[in-house]
Amino acid sequence: MEVSLYQAAAAMNATERWQEMISDNLAAASVPGARKREISFSAVQAGMASNASSFGNTGYVLPSANAMTNFEQGELHPSGNSMDFALEGSGFFSVQMPDGQRAYTRNGQFQLNAQGQLVTSQGFRVLGDSGPIQFDAGSSSPITISASGEVNQGGDQKGKLQIAEFNKPNLLTALGGSLFRANNPDLKITPTGSTHVRQGSVENANTSPTTEMASLITAMRLFESNQKVLQMQSDRMSREISDLGNPG
Repeated sequence: MEVSLYQAAAAMNATERWQEMISDNLAAASVPGARKREISFSAVQAGMASNASSFGNTGYVLPSANAMTNFEQGELHPSGNSMDFALEGSGFFSVQMPDGQRAYTRNGQFQLNAQGQLVTSQGFRVLGDSGPIQFDAGSSSPITISASGEVNQGGDQKGKLQIAEFNKPNLLTALGGSLFRANNPDLKITPTGSTHVRQGSVENANTSPTTEMASLITAMRLFESNQKVLQMQSDRMSREISDLGNPG
């Protein structure tokens, strides 16, 4: 068995996944609150078991890529818009998707819809402790939010933002951009307290286009190097087969 062929092909597959992930990160770099995807490489045992026979160990290892989401907080900066909200801490805003299911986001660029409900830039309703946050659409009173998430319009309290913190955020399912779902049964919402809301601010994505471009160059070079190894081994095998088929 030509192990080097399998190893080079597996490495090419892993670096191709890395390039796709970098492309996603670059696309999300301008989305407030987006979390970058990262990749880690490891070696997995393949072939026969290590105790497989008196002829020696025929097992070998193949490179493998594992994807994960980086939940480090992005940089917060003032936006000058009172309807922008940023989270300091590990929590997420809770929103209602069109199918009625709940999702979570760090993107706090909110607005009011025609019904006076607080919604995301995609139009998803922002949830409070008692359901969607409802305002008086005809009122000119300013909307304010306290650090702990209490929402007021003028002197009237309209609810409290439902901010979720998770015991294992790495188990959240990414939906794209800055949206996540808590589908894993091991995920539990923990009592909030360490997360605070900052009104008039936006959280940047926690990825840097410059860093991603540098990683993309590295990934492309790794892919090309393994492609050359694959081609060299393929050419060598072709020569050997040709020699065997034409004994001198």
